[in-house]
Amino acid sequence: MFEGTAMKKDKGEAGKARTVLEDSPSHLLHRVLQIALDIYNAEAGENALTQRQYALLQALDGAPEGLTQTELVHATGIDRSTLADLVARMLSKKLLARERSTTDARANQVRLAPAGKTALDDMQPRVLAADEKILSLLSAPKRESFVKLLRKLAQARADELAGATGADVARKKKVKTEKPKTEKDDKPEKKKKGHKKEDKFARKLRKLPMPQLSEGVVPEAGAKEP
Repeated sequence: MFEGTAMKKDKGEAGKARTVLEDSPSHLLHRVLQIALDIYNAEAGENALTQRQYALLQALDGAPEGLTQTELVHATGIDRSTLADLVARMLSKKLLARERSTTDARANQVRLAPAGKTALDDMQPRVLAADEKILSLLSAPKRESFVKLLRKLAQARADELAGATGADVARKKKVKTEKPKTEKDDKPEKKKKGHKKEDKFARKLRKLPMPQLSEGVVPEAGAKEP
């Protein structure tokens, strides 16, 4: 797909040659992300929730009893270290509340605080306006398919990461459950076939008539053996 030259040989709709960057998904997604953030910030205004803060509050709005940080990672797509820092700052602003999980003593449940609910409700119309403005850059028939493709791309990556994590967990469990090999577990070695042949040959020799052994006296020539 990509070439080492600065320009692509094939031409786009306008008849102009496309650059390598114009065919790069990573570059184009980065540019689209920047456009989306610029529009979001313009619609949200100063001192408003960031896009990640809004996503976190939105995820918790549907979970009155709260979610663990692991569940929030899956719900928002925010990486674990960034999420931990984000939760800490939002706790200090009283937007979130945290308490021990009733089902897992090792985990904390994060839930929406009253101030967080107020901030979320205030941001809803602004975020909807930003989304509408972003989609307005496309023709009406392409908007739904554009969102669908973004959703499929995000889900495919999430499934890929979940599969990799599941494989690692399975390998760790296998290592823990494998029983260390001991001397008792060792199977007795099988006798070599050569030994069996020698034993069989020895048994045949015992059945054959053996000649009478001399006492070391060699008979003279012409003399008859007694």
